[in-house]
Amino acid sequence: MIKIQLNDMSYEQDIRELLMAFYPGETFEYDGAEKEEAGFGDGVKPAFAVEKKAAGENESGAAVEIRAEGKKAAKEVTPKFAVEGIVSEDRRSFSLRIIHYGSARFHCLRNLPAEIEEEMQHVEEPLTVEYEERFDTKNKIKRRLYALLLLQTGKTLPWGSLTGIRPAKIPLTKLGEGMKEEEIARYMKRTYYASDEKIALSIDIAKRERQLLASIDPHKGYSLYAGIPFCPTTCLYCSFTSYPIDKWKGRTGLYLHALFRELDYVAQEKKGYPINTVYLGGGTPTSLSPEDLDLLLGKLKNTFDFSTVSEFTVEAGRPDSITREKLKVLKKYGVTRISINPQTMKQETLDLIGRRHTVEDVKEKFAMAREEGFDNINMDLIIGLPQEELEDVRATMEAVKALGPDSLTVHSLAIKRAARLNTMREVYKDLKIVNTQEMIDLTASYARGMGMNPYYLYRQKNMAGNFENVGYARPGKECIYNILIMEEQQTIIGCGAGTTTKRVIPGENRIERVENVKNVEQYIERIDEMIERKRRLFAV
Repeated sequence: MIKIQLNDMSYEQDIRELLMAFYPGETFEYDGAEKEEAGFGDGVKPAFAVEKKAAGENESGAAVEIRAEGKKAAKEVTPKFAVEGIVSEDRRSFSLRIIHYGSARFHCLRNLPAEIEEEMQHVEEPLTVEYEERFDTKNKIKRRLYALLLLQTGKTLPWGSLTGIRPAKIPLTKLGEGMKEEEIARYMKRTYYASDEKIALSIDIAKRERQLLASIDPHKGYSLYAGIPFCPTTCLYCSFTSYPIDKWKGRTGLYLHALFRELDYVAQEKKGYPINTVYLGGGTPTSLSPEDLDLLLGKLKNTFDFSTVSEFTVEAGRPDSITREKLKVLKKYGVTRISINPQTMKQETLDLIGRRHTVEDVKEKFAMAREEGFDNINMDLIIGLPQEELEDVRATMEAVKALGPDSLTVHSLAIKRAARLNTMREVYKDLKIVNTQEMIDLTASYARGMGMNPYYLYRQKNMAGNFENVGYARPGKECIYNILIMEEQQTIIGCGAGTTTKRVIPGENRIERVENVKNVEQYIERIDEMIERKRRLFAV
Protein backbone atom coordinates (compact mmCIF):
# COMPACT_ATOMS: atom_id res chain seq x y z
CA MET A 1 0.00 0.00 0.00
CA ILE A 2 1.20 3.51 -0.87
CA LYS A 3 -0.05 6.71 0.76
CA ILE A 4 -0.81 9.79 -1.31
CA GLN A 5 -0.90 13.06 0.64
CA LEU A 6 -1.91 16.14 -1.34
CA ASN A 7 -3.28 19.52 -0.34
CA ASP A 8 -4.94 19.83 -3.75
CA MET A 9 -6.26 16.88 -5.77
CA SER A 10 -6.00 18.40 -9.28
CA TYR A 11 -3.12 16.13 -10.30
CA GLU A 12 -3.90 13.15 -8.11
CA GLN A 13 -4.72 10.88 -11.04
CA ASP A 14 -1.47 11.74 -12.81
CA ILE A 15 0.56 10.97 -9.69
CA ARG A 16 -1.33 7.76 -8.99
CA GLU A 17 -1.01 6.46 -12.55
CA LEU A 18 2.76 6.91 -12.55
CA LEU A 19 2.95 5.15 -9.19
CA MET A 20 0.90 2.33 -10.71
CA ALA A 21 3.43 2.08 -13.54
CA PHE A 22 6.30 1.59 -11.08
CA TYR A 23 4.23 -0.54 -8.67
CA PRO A 24 1.59 -2.43 -10.70
CA GLY A 25 -1.22 -3.92 -8.63
CA GLU A 26 -0.44 -1.75 -5.60
CA THR A 27 -3.22 -0.20 -3.52
CA PHE A 28 -3.39 3.42 -2.37
CA GLU A 29 -4.49 5.27 0.76
CA TYR A 30 -5.31 8.95 1.09
CA ASP A 31 -5.02 11.24 4.10
CA GLY A 32 -7.27 13.81 2.48
CA ALA A 33 -6.76 16.87 0.34
CA GLU A 34 -5.92 19.31 3.15
CA LYS A 35 -2.29 19.59 4.32
CA GLU A 36 -3.44 20.48 7.85
CA GLU A 37 -5.16 17.11 8.07
CA ALA A 38 -2.12 15.35 6.64
CA GLY A 39 -0.03 17.07 9.31
CA PHE A 40 2.66 18.70 7.14
CA GLY A 41 3.76 22.32 7.22
CA ASP A 42 4.52 24.88 4.54
CA GLY A 43 8.28 24.64 4.61
CA VAL A 44 10.24 22.99 1.79
CA LYS A 45 11.46 19.61 3.03
CA PRO A 46 13.92 17.09 1.57
CA ALA A 47 12.64 15.20 -1.45
CA PHE A 48 13.19 11.98 0.49
CA ALA A 49 12.43 11.89 4.21
CA VAL A 50 12.45 9.13 6.83
CA GLU A 51 9.86 9.73 9.53
CA LYS A 52 9.75 6.79 11.92
CA LYS A 53 7.17 8.39 14.17
CA ALA A 54 4.90 9.66 11.42
CA ALA A 55 2.61 6.67 11.58
CA GLY A 56 3.40 5.32 15.02
CA GLU A 57 5.72 2.37 15.57
CA ASN A 58 6.12 -0.76 17.62
CA GLU A 59 9.38 -2.00 19.14
CA SER A 60 10.64 -3.20 15.78
CA GLY A 61 10.10 0.25 14.25
CA ALA A 62 7.25 -0.92 12.00
CA ALA A 63 4.31 1.43 11.57
CA VAL A 64 1.18 -0.08 13.08
CA GLU A 65 -1.42 2.65 12.90
CA ILE A 66 -2.17 5.78 10.92
CA ARG A 67 -3.44 8.83 12.75
CA ALA A 68 -5.30 11.74 11.17
CA GLU A 69 -6.33 14.93 12.94
CA GLY A 70 -9.73 14.61 14.57
CA LYS A 71 -10.09 10.92 13.72
CA LYS A 72 -9.93 7.86 15.89
CA ALA A 73 -6.73 5.87 15.36
CA ALA A 74 -7.36 2.68 13.42
CA LYS A 75 -5.27 -0.36 12.65
CA GLU A 76 -3.88 -0.12 9.13
CA VAL A 77 -1.54 -1.92 6.79
CA THR A 78 1.92 -0.38 6.95
CA PRO A 79 2.48 1.80 3.87
CA LYS A 80 5.52 1.14 1.72
CA PHE A 81 5.98 4.89 1.59
CA ALA A 82 4.04 8.11 1.07
CA VAL A 83 4.10 10.65 -1.72
CA GLU A 84 3.48 14.17 -0.49
CA GLY A 85 2.60 17.00 -2.87
CA ILE A 86 1.92 20.57 -1.78
CA VAL A 87 0.97 23.46 -4.01
CA SER A 88 1.74 26.91 -2.60
CA GLU A 89 -1.00 29.43 -1.80
CA ASP A 90 -0.17 31.51 -4.88
CA ARG A 91 -0.22 28.27 -6.99
CA ARG A 92 3.17 29.10 -8.50
CA SER A 93 5.16 26.43 -6.67
CA PHE A 94 4.70 22.69 -6.15
CA SER A 95 6.77 20.65 -3.67
CA LEU A 96 6.98 16.91 -4.14
CA ARG A 97 8.70 14.42 -1.89
CA ILE A 98 8.68 10.76 -0.84
CA ILE A 99 8.35 9.89 2.84
CA HIS A 100 9.53 6.54 4.20
CA TYR A 101 8.24 4.95 7.38
CA GLY A 102 11.39 3.38 8.76
CA SER A 103 14.62 2.79 6.86
CA ALA A 104 15.04 3.65 3.19
CA ARG A 105 17.50 2.61 0.49
CA PHE A 106 18.36 4.58 -2.61
CA HIS A 107 20.16 3.65 -5.82
CA CYS A 108 23.25 5.17 -7.34
CA LEU A 109 22.47 5.40 -11.05
CA ARG A 110 24.87 5.89 -13.93
CA ASN A 111 24.61 6.52 -17.66
CA LEU A 112 21.16 8.07 -17.50
CA PRO A 113 19.90 10.22 -20.38
CA ALA A 114 20.89 13.87 -20.04
CA GLU A 115 17.27 14.94 -19.55
CA ILE A 116 16.89 12.71 -16.48
CA GLU A 117 20.33 13.67 -15.12
CA GLU A 118 19.23 17.30 -15.27
CA GLU A 119 16.03 16.54 -13.33
CA MET A 120 18.00 14.58 -10.72
CA GLN A 121 20.01 17.68 -9.87
CA HIS A 122 16.86 19.53 -8.79
CA VAL A 123 14.82 16.90 -6.91
CA GLU A 124 15.27 18.76 -3.61
CA GLU A 125 13.81 21.96 -5.05
CA PRO A 126 10.14 22.91 -5.46
CA LEU A 127 8.82 23.05 -9.01
CA THR A 128 7.95 26.40 -10.53
CA VAL A 129 4.52 26.02 -12.12
CA GLU A 130 1.54 27.83 -13.54
CA TYR A 131 -0.81 25.50 -11.70
CA GLU A 132 -3.84 26.03 -13.92
CA GLU A 133 -1.83 25.29 -17.09
CA ARG A 134 -2.66 21.63 -16.93
CA PHE A 135 -0.46 20.16 -19.66
CA ASP A 136 2.81 21.76 -18.55
CA THR A 137 2.17 21.35 -14.82
CA LYS A 138 1.13 17.72 -15.18
CA ASN A 139 4.30 16.84 -17.05
CA LYS A 140 6.55 18.76 -14.67
CA ILE A 141 5.07 16.88 -11.70
CA LYS A 142 5.33 13.53 -13.45
CA ARG A 143 8.93 14.11 -14.51
CA ARG A 144 9.88 15.02 -10.93
CA LEU A 145 8.05 12.00 -9.52
CA TYR A 146 9.68 9.79 -12.14
CA ALA A 147 13.12 10.95 -11.00
CA LEU A 148 12.26 10.31 -7.34
CA LEU A 149 10.91 6.83 -8.07
CA LEU A 150 13.91 6.06 -10.25
CA LEU A 151 16.21 6.84 -7.33
CA GLN A 152 14.05 4.70 -5.08
CA THR A 153 13.62 1.66 -7.33
CA GLY A 154 16.70 1.80 -9.54
CA LYS A 155 14.60 1.01 -12.59
CA THR A 156 13.61 2.99 -15.63
CA LEU A 157 10.31 2.56 -17.48
CA PRO A 158 10.30 1.98 -21.25
CA TRP A 159 7.71 4.74 -21.72
CA GLY A 160 9.23 7.03 -19.09
CA SER A 161 6.70 9.25 -17.34
CA LEU A 162 4.13 8.73 -20.10
CA THR A 163 1.10 6.94 -18.65
CA GLY A 164 -1.53 7.69 -21.31
CA ILE A 165 -3.03 4.82 -23.27
CA ARG A 166 -2.42 6.40 -26.71
CA PRO A 167 1.32 7.13 -27.07
CA ALA A 168 1.18 7.05 -30.89
CA LYS A 169 -1.30 9.92 -30.81
CA ILE A 170 1.55 12.25 -29.81
CA PRO A 171 3.68 11.75 -32.96
CA LEU A 172 0.52 11.47 -35.08
CA THR A 173 -0.53 14.94 -33.92
CA LYS A 174 2.97 16.38 -34.30
CA LEU A 175 3.33 14.98 -37.81
CA GLY A 176 0.03 16.65 -38.66
CA GLU A 177 1.47 19.93 -37.38
CA GLY A 178 4.43 19.58 -39.74
CA MET A 179 7.04 18.58 -37.17
CA LYS A 180 9.92 16.43 -38.44
CA GLU A 181 10.62 12.96 -37.04
CA GLU A 182 13.86 14.06 -35.37
CA GLU A 183 12.05 16.94 -33.68
CA ILE A 184 9.30 14.62 -32.47
CA ALA A 185 11.89 12.24 -31.02
CA ARG A 186 13.59 15.06 -29.12
CA TYR A 187 10.22 16.33 -27.89
CA MET A 188 9.16 12.91 -26.54
CA LYS A 189 12.55 12.35 -24.90
CA ARG A 190 12.49 15.77 -23.25
CA THR A 191 8.81 15.74 -22.23
CA TYR A 192 8.33 12.12 -21.17
CA TYR A 193 11.81 10.54 -20.76
CA ALA A 194 10.63 7.74 -23.08
CA SER A 195 13.23 5.27 -24.36
CA ASP A 196 14.63 5.58 -27.87
CA GLU A 197 13.06 2.22 -28.80
CA LYS A 198 9.54 3.23 -27.75
CA ILE A 199 9.83 6.63 -29.39
CA ALA A 200 10.89 4.99 -32.65
CA LEU A 201 8.03 2.49 -32.41
CA SER A 202 5.41 5.19 -31.82
CA ILE A 203 6.70 7.35 -34.71
CA ASP A 204 6.83 4.35 -37.07
CA ILE A 205 3.22 3.48 -36.20
CA ALA A 206 2.05 7.10 -36.47
CA LYS A 207 3.50 7.35 -39.99
CA ARG A 208 1.71 4.16 -41.03
CA GLU A 209 -1.55 5.34 -39.44
CA ARG A 210 -1.41 8.57 -41.45
CA GLN A 211 -1.11 6.57 -44.65
CA LEU A 212 -3.94 4.22 -43.74
CA LEU A 213 -6.32 7.02 -42.75
CA ALA A 214 -5.57 9.17 -45.80
CA SER A 215 -8.57 7.81 -47.71
CA ILE A 216 -11.04 8.47 -44.87
CA ASP A 217 -12.68 11.80 -44.12
CA PRO A 218 -12.92 11.49 -40.33
CA HIS A 219 -15.32 14.42 -39.96
CA LYS A 220 -17.82 13.47 -42.64
CA GLY A 221 -18.34 9.82 -41.69
CA TYR A 222 -18.51 7.73 -38.53
CA SER A 223 -17.87 4.17 -37.34
CA LEU A 224 -20.27 1.85 -35.57
CA TYR A 225 -19.53 -0.55 -32.71
CA ALA A 226 -22.08 -3.07 -31.48
CA GLY A 227 -21.30 -4.94 -28.26
CA ILE A 228 -22.36 -8.50 -27.44
CA PRO A 229 -21.58 -8.94 -23.73
CA PHE A 230 -21.64 -12.75 -23.64
CA CYS A 231 -18.83 -15.30 -23.51
CA PRO A 232 -18.58 -19.09 -23.09
CA THR A 233 -16.79 -18.42 -19.75
CA THR A 234 -15.01 -15.50 -18.09
CA CYS A 235 -11.22 -15.67 -18.31
CA LEU A 236 -9.05 -15.21 -15.23
CA TYR A 237 -7.58 -11.90 -16.42
CA CYS A 238 -10.71 -10.40 -18.00
CA SER A 239 -12.62 -7.35 -16.79
CA PHE A 240 -14.63 -6.60 -19.93
CA THR A 241 -18.40 -6.49 -19.80
CA SER A 242 -19.23 -10.15 -20.37
CA TYR A 243 -21.64 -12.70 -18.97
CA PRO A 244 -21.56 -16.51 -19.32
CA ILE A 245 -23.81 -17.28 -22.26
CA ASP A 246 -25.30 -20.32 -20.51
CA LYS A 247 -26.93 -18.07 -17.92
CA TRP A 248 -28.71 -16.20 -20.71
CA LYS A 249 -29.87 -19.23 -22.61
CA GLY A 250 -33.37 -18.52 -23.94
CA ARG A 251 -33.14 -14.84 -22.94
CA THR A 252 -30.67 -13.39 -25.45
CA GLY A 253 -33.66 -12.16 -27.46
CA LEU A 254 -34.38 -9.63 -24.70
CA TYR A 255 -30.91 -8.16 -25.13
CA LEU A 256 -31.10 -8.15 -28.92
CA HIS A 257 -34.50 -6.42 -28.82
CA ALA A 258 -33.03 -3.56 -26.74
CA LEU A 259 -29.91 -3.40 -28.92
CA PHE A 260 -32.05 -3.21 -32.08
CA ARG A 261 -33.94 -0.23 -30.65
CA GLU A 262 -30.66 1.57 -30.04
CA LEU A 263 -29.43 0.72 -33.55
CA ASP A 264 -32.68 2.08 -35.02
CA TYR A 265 -32.14 5.37 -33.21
CA VAL A 266 -28.53 5.65 -34.46
CA ALA A 267 -29.54 4.89 -38.06
CA GLN A 268 -32.11 7.68 -37.93
CA GLU A 269 -29.81 10.14 -36.13
CA LYS A 270 -26.93 9.60 -38.60
CA LYS A 271 -29.01 9.25 -41.74
CA GLY A 272 -27.06 10.67 -44.68
CA TYR A 273 -23.68 10.26 -42.98
CA PRO A 274 -21.44 7.51 -44.42
CA ILE A 275 -20.27 4.64 -42.21
CA ASN A 276 -16.58 3.81 -42.67
CA THR A 277 -16.17 0.76 -40.45
CA VAL A 278 -18.41 -1.58 -38.46
CA TYR A 279 -17.09 -3.62 -35.54
CA LEU A 280 -19.03 -6.31 -33.69
CA GLY A 281 -17.23 -7.00 -30.42
CA GLY A 282 -17.83 -8.07 -26.87
CA GLY A 283 -17.60 -10.36 -25.08
CA THR A 284 -17.66 -12.91 -27.81
CA PRO A 285 -20.32 -12.28 -30.48
CA THR A 286 -20.00 -15.84 -31.78
CA SER A 287 -21.16 -17.14 -28.40
CA LEU A 288 -24.64 -16.33 -29.75
CA SER A 289 -26.52 -19.10 -31.49
CA PRO A 290 -26.40 -19.21 -35.32
CA GLU A 291 -30.03 -18.03 -35.34
CA ASP A 292 -29.32 -15.02 -33.09
CA LEU A 293 -26.21 -14.21 -35.07
CA ASP A 294 -28.19 -14.29 -38.31
CA LEU A 295 -30.82 -12.02 -36.76
CA LEU A 296 -28.19 -9.54 -35.55
CA LEU A 297 -26.18 -9.33 -38.77
CA GLY A 298 -29.37 -9.13 -40.80
CA LYS A 299 -30.51 -6.23 -38.61
CA LEU A 300 -27.25 -4.36 -39.17
CA LYS A 301 -27.35 -4.86 -42.94
CA ASN A 302 -31.03 -3.90 -43.23
CA THR A 303 -30.79 -0.86 -40.96
CA PHE A 304 -27.59 0.80 -42.20
CA ASP A 305 -26.21 1.62 -45.64
CA PHE A 306 -23.14 -0.58 -46.01
CA SER A 307 -22.18 0.78 -49.44
CA THR A 308 -19.50 3.00 -47.83
CA VAL A 309 -18.28 0.42 -45.28
CA SER A 310 -14.68 -0.53 -46.06
CA GLU A 311 -14.30 -2.97 -43.17
CA PHE A 312 -16.74 -5.23 -41.30
CA THR A 313 -15.14 -7.00 -38.32
CA VAL A 314 -16.61 -9.66 -36.05
CA GLU A 315 -14.76 -10.88 -32.97
CA ALA A 316 -15.03 -14.67 -33.20
CA GLY A 317 -12.57 -14.64 -30.30
CA ARG A 318 -13.01 -17.87 -28.41
CA PRO A 319 -12.42 -20.97 -30.56
CA ASP A 320 -14.96 -22.83 -28.42
CA SER A 321 -17.65 -20.45 -29.70
CA ILE A 322 -16.98 -21.09 -33.40
CA THR A 323 -18.91 -23.53 -35.57
CA ARG A 324 -19.01 -23.96 -39.33
CA GLU A 325 -22.66 -22.86 -39.30
CA LYS A 326 -21.76 -19.58 -37.60
CA LEU A 327 -18.89 -18.96 -40.00
CA LYS A 328 -21.31 -19.41 -42.89
CA VAL A 329 -23.62 -16.81 -41.32
CA LEU A 330 -20.73 -14.34 -41.08
CA LYS A 331 -19.80 -14.97 -44.68
CA LYS A 332 -23.41 -14.62 -45.80
CA TYR A 333 -23.54 -11.05 -44.50
CA GLY A 334 -20.21 -9.96 -45.94
CA VAL A 335 -18.02 -9.89 -42.83
CA THR A 336 -14.53 -9.02 -44.09
CA ARG A 337 -12.41 -9.58 -40.99
CA ILE A 338 -12.59 -11.92 -37.99
CA SER A 339 -10.49 -12.61 -34.93
CA ILE A 340 -9.69 -16.05 -33.55
CA ASN A 341 -7.85 -15.45 -30.30
CA PRO A 342 -5.86 -18.24 -28.64
CA GLN A 343 -4.00 -15.83 -26.22
CA THR A 344 -1.43 -18.63 -25.84
CA MET A 345 -0.71 -21.97 -27.45
CA LYS A 346 0.29 -23.60 -24.17
CA GLN A 347 -2.45 -25.94 -22.97
CA GLU A 348 -1.56 -25.69 -19.28
CA THR A 349 -2.00 -21.94 -19.40
CA LEU A 350 -5.31 -22.18 -21.25
CA ASP A 351 -6.57 -24.48 -18.48
CA LEU A 352 -5.27 -22.14 -15.78
CA ILE A 353 -6.89 -18.99 -17.15
CA GLY A 354 -10.28 -20.63 -17.62
CA ARG A 355 -10.52 -21.03 -21.39
CA ARG A 356 -12.45 -24.19 -22.15
CA HIS A 357 -10.76 -25.05 -25.39
CA THR A 358 -7.60 -26.80 -26.49
CA VAL A 359 -4.67 -25.79 -28.65
CA GLU A 360 -5.99 -28.24 -31.24
CA ASP A 361 -9.35 -26.40 -31.20
CA VAL A 362 -7.53 -23.22 -32.21
CA LYS A 363 -5.86 -24.95 -35.14
CA GLU A 364 -9.07 -26.68 -36.21
CA LYS A 365 -11.24 -23.53 -36.11
CA PHE A 366 -8.59 -21.47 -37.90
CA ALA A 367 -8.44 -24.03 -40.72
CA MET A 368 -12.24 -24.09 -40.83
CA ALA A 369 -12.37 -20.30 -41.25
CA ARG A 370 -9.91 -20.49 -44.12
CA GLU A 371 -12.04 -23.20 -45.73
CA GLU A 372 -15.05 -20.88 -45.51
CA GLY A 373 -13.18 -18.21 -47.42
CA PHE A 374 -12.00 -15.78 -44.72
CA ASP A 375 -8.83 -14.13 -45.97
CA ASN A 376 -8.34 -11.60 -43.16
CA ILE A 377 -7.99 -13.40 -39.83
CA ASN A 378 -6.47 -11.75 -36.77
CA MET A 379 -5.12 -13.60 -33.74
CA ASP A 380 -4.72 -12.09 -30.25
CA LEU A 381 -1.93 -13.16 -27.90
CA ILE A 382 -1.16 -12.13 -24.32
CA ILE A 383 2.40 -11.88 -23.04
CA GLY A 384 2.88 -12.17 -19.29
CA LEU A 385 0.24 -14.83 -18.61
CA PRO A 386 0.72 -16.65 -15.30
CA GLN A 387 3.55 -19.20 -15.23
CA GLU A 388 4.73 -18.48 -18.77
CA GLU A 389 8.37 -17.81 -19.60
CA LEU A 390 10.35 -16.87 -22.70
CA GLU A 391 10.39 -20.37 -24.17
CA ASP A 392 6.62 -20.65 -23.79
CA VAL A 393 6.24 -17.42 -25.77
CA ARG A 394 8.60 -18.77 -28.41
CA ALA A 395 6.60 -22.00 -28.71
CA THR A 396 3.37 -19.99 -29.07
CA MET A 397 4.89 -17.84 -31.80
CA GLU A 398 6.08 -20.91 -33.69
CA ALA A 399 2.58 -22.40 -33.56
CA VAL A 400 1.00 -19.14 -34.72
CA LYS A 401 3.54 -18.79 -37.52
CA ALA A 402 2.58 -22.25 -38.76
CA LEU A 403 -1.06 -21.17 -39.00
CA GLY A 404 -0.25 -17.98 -40.88
CA PRO A 405 -2.77 -15.35 -39.68
CA ASP A 406 -3.09 -12.07 -41.57
CA SER A 407 -2.67 -9.91 -38.50
CA LEU A 408 -1.56 -10.32 -34.93
CA THR A 409 -2.33 -8.30 -31.81
CA VAL A 410 0.19 -8.80 -29.02
CA HIS A 411 -1.06 -7.71 -25.60
CA SER A 412 0.93 -7.30 -22.41
CA LEU A 413 -1.10 -8.72 -19.52
CA ALA A 414 -2.93 -5.96 -17.66
CA ILE A 415 -4.38 -6.97 -14.30
CA LYS A 416 -7.60 -5.01 -14.09
CA ARG A 417 -9.39 -4.20 -10.85
CA ALA A 418 -12.45 -6.33 -11.66
CA ALA A 419 -10.52 -9.36 -12.96
CA ARG A 420 -10.50 -12.51 -10.83
CA LEU A 421 -6.71 -12.43 -10.96
CA ASN A 422 -7.00 -9.26 -8.87
CA THR A 423 -10.20 -9.75 -6.83
CA MET A 424 -9.04 -13.22 -5.75
CA ARG A 425 -5.37 -12.32 -5.40
CA GLU A 426 -4.92 -14.47 -2.29
CA VAL A 427 -5.91 -17.54 -4.30
CA TYR A 428 -3.51 -16.71 -7.13
CA LYS A 429 -0.71 -15.00 -5.18
CA ASP A 430 1.82 -17.77 -5.90
CA LEU A 431 1.43 -17.54 -9.67
CA LYS A 432 4.51 -16.15 -11.38
CA ILE A 433 3.82 -13.35 -13.86
CA VAL A 434 6.74 -12.31 -16.05
CA ASN A 435 6.95 -9.95 -19.01
CA THR A 436 10.29 -8.74 -20.31
CA GLN A 437 11.61 -6.64 -23.17
CA GLU A 438 13.10 -9.85 -24.54
CA MET A 439 9.61 -11.37 -24.78
CA ILE A 440 8.25 -8.25 -26.46
CA ASP A 441 11.17 -8.18 -28.91
CA LEU A 442 10.65 -11.87 -29.68
CA THR A 443 7.01 -11.35 -30.67
CA ALA A 444 7.95 -8.34 -32.80
CA SER A 445 10.63 -10.38 -34.56
CA TYR A 446 8.19 -13.19 -35.34
CA ALA A 447 5.55 -10.75 -36.57
CA ARG A 448 8.00 -9.10 -38.95
CA GLY A 449 9.15 -12.55 -40.06
CA MET A 450 5.53 -13.25 -41.07
CA GLY A 451 5.56 -10.15 -43.27
CA MET A 452 3.72 -7.95 -40.77
CA ASN A 453 4.34 -4.36 -39.73
CA PRO A 454 3.19 -2.61 -36.54
CA TYR A 455 0.19 -0.41 -37.33
CA TYR A 456 -1.48 0.51 -34.05
CA LEU A 457 -0.51 0.75 -30.43
CA TYR A 458 -2.12 1.31 -27.06
CA ARG A 459 -1.35 0.87 -23.40
CA GLN A 460 -3.30 -0.07 -20.27
CA LYS A 461 -2.89 0.47 -16.57
CA ASN A 462 -1.24 -2.25 -14.46
CA MET A 463 0.47 -3.83 -17.47
CA ALA A 464 3.02 -6.53 -16.72
CA GLY A 465 6.43 -4.98 -17.41
CA ASN A 466 4.84 -1.58 -18.17
CA PHE A 467 4.97 -2.28 -21.90
CA GLU A 468 2.24 -1.96 -24.54
CA ASN A 469 -0.18 -3.70 -26.87
CA VAL A 470 0.82 -3.67 -30.52
CA GLY A 471 -1.16 -4.63 -33.60
CA TYR A 472 0.80 -6.10 -36.52
CA ALA A 473 -0.59 -6.78 -39.97
CA ARG A 474 0.40 -7.75 -43.47
CA PRO A 475 0.00 -4.86 -45.94
CA GLY A 476 -3.68 -4.34 -46.72
CA LYS A 477 -4.86 -6.39 -43.71
CA GLU A 478 -4.76 -3.67 -41.07
CA CYS A 479 -7.87 -2.97 -38.98
CA ILE A 480 -8.85 0.64 -39.68
CA TYR A 481 -11.35 0.61 -36.81
CA ASN A 482 -8.53 -0.11 -34.34
CA ILE A 483 -6.66 2.98 -35.51
CA LEU A 484 -9.77 5.16 -35.40
CA ILE A 485 -10.71 4.11 -31.86
CA MET A 486 -7.16 4.45 -30.52
CA GLU A 487 -6.25 7.77 -32.10
CA GLU A 488 -9.73 9.28 -31.62
CA GLN A 489 -9.81 10.56 -35.19
CA GLN A 490 -13.50 9.96 -35.84
CA THR A 491 -16.87 9.79 -34.10
CA ILE A 492 -17.49 6.21 -33.04
CA ILE A 493 -20.97 5.26 -31.88
CA GLY A 494 -21.18 2.36 -29.45
CA CYS A 495 -24.41 0.40 -29.04
CA GLY A 496 -25.02 -2.27 -26.43
CA ALA A 497 -24.26 -2.84 -22.75
CA GLY A 498 -20.96 -1.39 -21.56
CA THR A 499 -20.21 0.53 -24.75
CA THR A 500 -18.99 4.10 -25.11
CA THR A 501 -19.88 6.64 -27.77
CA LYS A 502 -17.23 9.27 -28.58
CA ARG A 503 -18.24 12.28 -30.63
CA VAL A 504 -15.31 14.10 -32.20
CA ILE A 505 -16.05 17.83 -32.56
CA PRO A 506 -14.34 19.02 -35.78
CA GLY A 507 -12.04 22.03 -35.45
CA GLU A 508 -12.26 22.17 -31.66
CA ASN A 509 -9.86 19.39 -30.64
CA ARG A 510 -12.64 18.23 -28.35
CA ILE A 511 -14.34 14.89 -27.73
CA GLU A 512 -17.68 14.42 -25.99
CA ARG A 513 -18.64 10.98 -24.75
CA VAL A 514 -21.50 9.06 -23.21
CA GLU A 515 -21.52 5.55 -21.81
CA ASN A 516 -24.10 2.81 -21.65
CA VAL A 517 -24.59 0.91 -18.41
CA LYS A 518 -22.56 -2.29 -18.18
CA ASN A 519 -25.12 -4.55 -16.53
CA VAL A 520 -27.13 -6.39 -19.19
CA GLU A 521 -30.41 -6.42 -17.26
CA GLN A 522 -30.03 -2.71 -16.47
CA TYR A 523 -29.31 -2.02 -20.13
CA ILE A 524 -32.51 -3.80 -21.17
CA GLU A 525 -34.62 -2.03 -18.55
CA ARG A 526 -33.09 1.40 -19.20
CA ILE A 527 -32.77 1.32 -22.99
CA ASP A 528 -34.87 4.50 -23.33
CA GLU A 529 -32.38 6.28 -21.06
CA MET A 530 -29.43 4.98 -23.13
CA ILE A 531 -31.02 6.34 -26.30
CA GLU A 532 -31.78 9.66 -24.60
CA ARG A 533 -28.12 9.98 -23.57
CA LYS A 534 -27.12 9.74 -27.22
CA ARG A 535 -29.86 12.13 -28.27
CA ARG A 536 -28.50 14.77 -25.88
CA LEU A 537 -24.94 14.16 -27.08
CA PHE A 538 -25.78 14.73 -30.72
CA ALA A 539 -28.15 17.63 -30.02
CA VAL A 540 -25.26 19.87 -28.93
